[in-house]
Amino acid sequence: MIDVRRLRVELDATKAALARKGVPGAEVERAAELDAQHRQLAREAEELRARVKVLSKQVGDAMRAGDAAKAEALREESRHLGAELAAVERDGTTAEGQLRDALLRLPNLPSEDAPDGECPADNVIVRTVGYDPTRYDPHQRVAHWDIGAELQILDLERGAKISGSMFPLFMGQGATLARALCQLALDRNSDAFTEVRPPTLVRTPAMEAVGQLPKFADDAYHLERDDLWAVPTAEVPLTSMRADEILAEEDMPLRVMAYTPCYRREAGAAGRDTRGLLRVHEFDKVEILAICARAEPAARSRSSWCGPPVRSKPWGCLTG
Repeated sequence: MIDVRRLRVELDATKAALARKGVPGAEVERAAELDAQHRQLAREAEELRARVKVLSKQVGDAMRAGDAAKAEALREESRHLGAELAAVERDGTTAEGQLRDALLRLPNLPSEDAPDGECPADNVIVRTVGYDPTRYDPHQRVAHWDIGAELQILDLERGAKISGSMFPLFMGQGATLARALCQLALDRNSDAFTEVRPPTLVRTPAMEAVGQLPKFADDAYHLERDDLWAVPTAEVPLTSMRADEILAEEDMPLRVMAYTPCYRREAGAAGRDTRGLLRVHEFDKVEILAICARAEPAARSRSSWCGPPVRSKPWGCLTG
């Protein structure tokens, strides 16, 4: 969630930055209006509470002076103010909820050096490592789902029979390979990251904390009976395991990693890469994550974000 103070002092800059992500300026302005409305209602509520407090004291003074009529008139005025205060507080609670929802739907601001683009074709290729298209013969260009079926390590048809399309079923060495790859990722980072086995069903605040909700609710699996969500990535529980805790800067960075199954509906992927393993509803993944202190922009670097360099792991301080 972006800092609401940006909407107060950098509204135009925030609108321009989010426009690069396709966010309409009206959505940003709406959030700014809700913030102003919430703050105005909070001021009104505070003023009304102060007036009620003064009237309460005046009622006491009138009673001690034996002026029952004045005391009753003051009580009546206090009751009217109390009703007005209750209405303002209700409006304030509504505005606060609407503001929170609006902020949760706004994405983070893009980096200034991130290239703009509207589709995968606009991606900038920074470098290509180890790929020479002339080195591959036709027999090496067979689709992975055909190879998997031929080797009897991938059975998409039976996976679909059990759970529906886009739920793969691995067989024999395919199952072994899927498990071994996750173990390799854990072993590769075990010298610097503490392994965690978190729950794979989480509460709504955990999903909100990493921006999965409300924006990507359609892509998530929700267990309505228990109000729990199947994790789309282990980043969700790893990020929230230290929620509401105050961390000492000298104890950071905190490096953790986790293997979990992950679940995604891929609701917006209809018709795109839906064959094979490119887009599936359930998959295994190892997440590596570091909690670290934010450096000043002028001195920011990978090490300043995530502490000392991780031995033999140039990517070790990045979220996996």
